[in-house]
Amino acid sequence: MNAYNLYNQKVKTLDEILDLFQSNDFIMSALAGSEPIKILSELHKIADRGVKNCDLSNCLPMADYEYFKNPEYQDVIFTNGWFYSPPLRKAHQNGNISYIPQNLHFAYTKRKYAAGDRRKVLLCSCSPMDKHGYLTLSLGCTYEREVIEDGAIVIAEVNQQLPRTFGDTTVHISEITAILEVDYPLATLPEALINDKDRKIGEYIAEHIDNGSTIQLGIGGIPNAVANALKSKKHLGIHTEMLTDGMVDLIECGVVDNSRKTLYKGKTVATFALGNKKLYDFLDDNIAVGLRNGSWTNDPHVIGQNYKMVSINTTLEVDLFGQCASESIGHIQFSGTGGQTDTAVGAQNCPEGKSFIALYSTANVKDEKGDKKTISKIQPLLKPGAMVSLSRNDVDYVVTEYGVAWLRGQSIRERVKRLVNIAHPDFRDELKHAAKQLRIW
Repeated sequence: MNAYNLYNQKVKTLDEILDLFQSNDFIMSALAGSEPIKILSELHKIADRGVKNCDLSNCLPMADYEYFKNPEYQDVIFTNGWFYSPPLRKAHQNGNISYIPQNLHFAYTKRKYAAGDRRKVLLCSCSPMDKHGYLTLSLGCTYEREVIEDGAIVIAEVNQQLPRTFGDTTVHISEITAILEVDYPLATLPEALINDKDRKIGEYIAEHIDNGSTIQLGIGGIPNAVANALKSKKHLGIHTEMLTDGMVDLIECGVVDNSRKTLYKGKTVATFALGNKKLYDFLDDNIAVGLRNGSWTNDPHVIGQNYKMVSINTTLEVDLFGQCASESIGHIQFSGTGGQTDTAVGAQNCPEGKSFIALYSTANVKDEKGDKKTISKIQPLLKPGAMVSLSRNDVDYVVTEYGVAWLRGQSIRERVKRLVNIAHPDFRDELKHAAKQLRIW
């Protein structure tokens, strides 16, 4: 059948799309900026059609949906998220949300186990179809392409404003069950401003990165500062989980040319993109960027094959053993493991690879009375119940605004010395005393 005729047959109204859902469906929503926001904003209305007992799996949602925050929909759509954003953190208090522990390169594998024999439904966003009948998953294919290949019902918003991308994002119209045509601005992240602490940390990390290295960066002030500090380097490559605005700057100023890479030489590789309009315009029809399945980009074995692989991530708290709690504050889930373990371990699989974990030396928090106080983010022990995102076996470099502690292969006794040296000066004696009392050596 002519591709355009097939496409037109699949275009539905929002009400017609809501009629497609059935009780007990296992629904997977595309990640971050790839969410189909119009559909998800109305998804709670499947309750009016008698649908119930659906599980919805998501990651880093960008909007706050009714089925997140309204307890009356808990038995209609229960949400399981594997990377919390602010809406999920808030909704968790209502009992509508549960967290999924997993590493990114197992994103679909683990979800497949959870789905069992239930009907799988993928909700995603696509760029417009070309004359050959192909659309793209546009901003990412962390798990979306694998869900399609596993025979899921595919319900897609086709947004005129989504960039057309290359790699594992390609979808033929024959693979899609239903389409909702939309035209609205894409989800963006506010610019993370760089402060003095970020700048210092960025400079420390950049000093350890050789020309020609392949890099992975996250989001936020510290990764942005690292990107800014790398502008004096040459011939860098990118193999990353998330493609960001800062990386586009490095490409456009000529620092990144991907010429020394082992894998996909000449191409920037990521599994998803999230940032501002400049990033999305850069991606559009850009064959020099390849978006690949997360099961490949984040496989530690694959990451370790890159030339001089460097992984740069952030954490919330580090203890004197070197354990990194990057996703929870005590037992309260804050974000997620994401690809931190994947990339940190993968970089160290590379013969000349390096893995950096960065954090500020202190944080301002409220005590039991609600008064603000300053605490050290390097602690003798992690907070009770804290989730260890990166084990002490897998940590390499830890960086604060006070310096760099190389922990790879070091004893606990030596780790204590090095971590105390990069802690805030006001807390160093306290940390030494605690280490002695607790026999951390």
